[in-house]
Amino acid sequence: MIRSMRWKGAAFTVPFQLGFVFLYLLPIGYAVYESLYTEKQSGLGLGGATTEFVGLDNYTQGLTDSAFMNSILRVVLFACVQIPFMLLISLVLALFLDALTSRAASRFRILLLVPYMIPGVVAAIVWVNLYSPDVGPLTPIGDALGFDWNFFAPSMVWPSIGNLLTWHGIGYNMVIIYSALQGVPRELFEAARLDGASELRIARSIKIPYVRGALVLTGLLSIIQMLQIFNEPALFRNITPQTVSDSFTPIMIIYNQAFNAGNYNYAAALSVLLALILGVASFLFYRLTSKEAD
Repeated sequence: MIRSMRWKGAAFTVPFQLGFVFLYLLPIGYAVYESLYTEKQSGLGLGGATTEFVGLDNYTQGLTDSAFMNSILRVVLFACVQIPFMLLISLVLALFLDALTSRAASRFRILLLVPYMIPGVVAAIVWVNLYSPDVGPLTPIGDALGFDWNFFAPSMVWPSIGNLLTWHGIGYNMVIIYSALQGVPRELFEAARLDGASELRIARSIKIPYVRGALVLTGLLSIIQMLQIFNEPALFRNITPQTVSDSFTPIMIIYNQAFNAGNYNYAAALSVLLALILGVASFLFYRLTSKEAD
């Protein structure tokens, strides 16, 4: 009877298992398979293309591709600035909500989640229009205040994209951190107040250490998202192609190799390399930020 109940319980996971196999494992396996081959034209390119096994040559080419490696370095340096800044704002907002009553916190939580509910492409289009010196309101406001800013200038592209990503992501990260704060025992706060601790001291010494796991989780998710950034730079490229090149981010290079150059095998190899880099970066971040419980 127990064995029958176990099989019935396992049956509920079948839809997930099928989705995981067909939507994740098989595409990954197919990408690895394609990355081991390349298409070559016979003669002067007038004949048909032949597919040849090249082993790890595509990976070697990717690791020595200066444009691909520079794009990864560019995004990593940007992530080192943008992610801590976004998580700091999310943490402050979560602490603010935790200090409110339940009814007030629920209202503010919905308000702060509105940017995250907007699809990423739509949010990027909205901000690109806000940044526009022709139709956006930010340039006239800057002129009135005496600021001569150009959000599409080379020195302002990353700050403009970072502002967009922060605006879009703080609500999601805030909810995760706020949920972790709700699990902190309330009696700890009362004991600290009886000992004369201020609200700032309670937040620094009790609340923030308790949400360390949530901060690590949001950091991991942000790293994974950042190394796959595509929508925002692609839209900025339509406005200022002289500033945002087609090799601005790793995903843009992979997209161009696959759909513009038609080099699917090399694009598959770059995709696998990017996935490996993401895995290593996530693992190192977790090891550096998490600690064993005493």
